[in-house]
Amino acid sequence: MKKTAIILGASGLTGTILLHKLIEDKRYESIKLFSRSKIEKLPNKVTQFIGNLLELEKFKVDFTADEVFCCIGTTAKKTPDKKRYKQIDYGIPVTAAKLAKENNIETFLVISSMGANKRSTIFYNKTKGEMEYAVLQQRIKNSFILRPSLISGERKEQRIGEKIALVVFKLMQPLLIGNLKQYKTIDAENIAKAMLYLANKKMNAEVIITSNQILKLSKK
Repeated sequence: MKKTAIILGASGLTGTILLHKLIEDKRYESIKLFSRSKIEKLPNKVTQFIGNLLELEKFKVDFTADEVFCCIGTTAKKTPDKKRYKQIDYGIPVTAAKLAKENNIETFLVISSMGANKRSTIFYNKTKGEMEYAVLQQRIKNSFILRPSLISGERKEQRIGEKIALVVFKLMQPLLIGNLKQYKTIDAENIAKAMLYLANKKMNAEVIITSNQILKLSKK
């Protein structure tokens, strides 16, 4: 049976890679994108729903699929206002999870971040942790939360701070062994591969996946 997938954040680094993998994957006959701007030159199997994702509830009728891939995320530099930052990094994934539950979508995958903790005193980590908790509260049959470390790959926009951090992290890679493996940088390509593997594995479980586990799954 051919499947339908929903992607949120298809214009971002990981979302773009995932989109192209889903287009090429013959298991999927339909892909729905929910975004604020249109992506040009996509095949007919892709349908785009354009609008304000902070009002995702308005798309409820069209928010139907077999799987939801949530790749939404912003940065402090891009969104310095903490209220709006939380509306994006917490509000959109949680609303998507609620819609998935209401529309009987049994598989939900979301990219979080290493260090996510709802009790953290760090705003970024706390927001991600609260998002994870709220998503899991929906009790979706297959819930996968991926916690990558610093993500590497060719971004459309320039992030100077991340570029510097990636250079430093790459120099440190040989030193990260044992439990420290989860701190190694991870390529967006591997995150997309892991998400696709998990979506088709159907473990009937709620699983939090660390960065080093993401890398292992990407090779399966």
